[in-house]
Amino acid sequence: MKVAVLGAAGGIGQALALLLKIQLPAGSRLALYDIAPVTPGVAVDLSHIPTAVEIEGFSGEDATAALAGADVVLISAGVARKPGMDRSDLFNVNAGIIRNLTQQIAETCPQALIGIITNPVNSTVAIAADVLKQAGFYDKNRLFGITTLDSIRASAFVAELKGKQPERVKVPVIGGHSGVTILPLLSQVAGVKFSEQEVADLTKRIQNAGTEVVEAKAGGGSATLSMGHAAAQFGLSLVRALVGEENVVEYTYVEGDGAYARFFAQPVLLGKQGIVERKPLGTLSPFEQQALDAMLETLKKDIIQGEAFVK
Repeated sequence: MKVAVLGAAGGIGQALALLLKIQLPAGSRLALYDIAPVTPGVAVDLSHIPTAVEIEGFSGEDATAALAGADVVLISAGVARKPGMDRSDLFNVNAGIIRNLTQQIAETCPQALIGIITNPVNSTVAIAADVLKQAGFYDKNRLFGITTLDSIRASAFVAELKGKQPERVKVPVIGGHSGVTILPLLSQVAGVKFSEQEVADLTKRIQNAGTEVVEAKAGGGSATLSMGHAAAQFGLSLVRALVGEENVVEYTYVEGDGAYARFFAQPVLLGKQGIVERKPLGTLSPFEQQALDAMLETLKKDIIQGEAFVK
């Protein structure tokens, strides 16, 4: 199994690469790419960790060497948020980066499973999809927006509030990956009850958690370590599915049947060809249904922005 990380010299990329070096199955290959010249050095640094995962680093404008033969490609390349910015402010720079890298994927490893981390995910996944479509290689079962960070944040916040073990709390999160489009389904958390005020407060905190980190870092960056962990969790799920493990389910931002929007974060069953099944959302509370209805206009605008960029 070969996994390529694009944007591997950044804060997210280095954290992600570290976790993959430690956790990928023995015999896997890990290819790191970034435009920054430090990337081969990052690979050498990680190669000193004694695990049976072969690692290489590549830098420059051309990602082809890193992408050749890749089964999974995880893209974290792009600029990070700073105080006063929201994810949409990143669009102008990151849209071009995603377009360029996706074109290289289409040329080099079009059958790979692709996970997009680069924000704004609501828009960048649409860009990647339409670039692949123009190249004749788009398969909606092989392209994912990684929204796992929303789920792990929600689990941490619920565990903190209710005095639960964080590892045992699972919070479904649907919709998108920005502001009001992030919708935690707190009504579906097993063994936990919430007051109406707790639901409102927790939902708002989960939606604004990225800003919480940006402000706490006081201009020093955005969420890198937690995002690296979330991306590694999702990437490892893709690998487990590719090697034949059954019942691998993740919440992720994908193209579905268009019931809510062209792209929507929902539970999917993963397999050797990517998505095997898009699972139903389950029963929503009145609060969640209202929040879902209210978010759709924003989510659709984000998607249209990505589509328009490619056109």
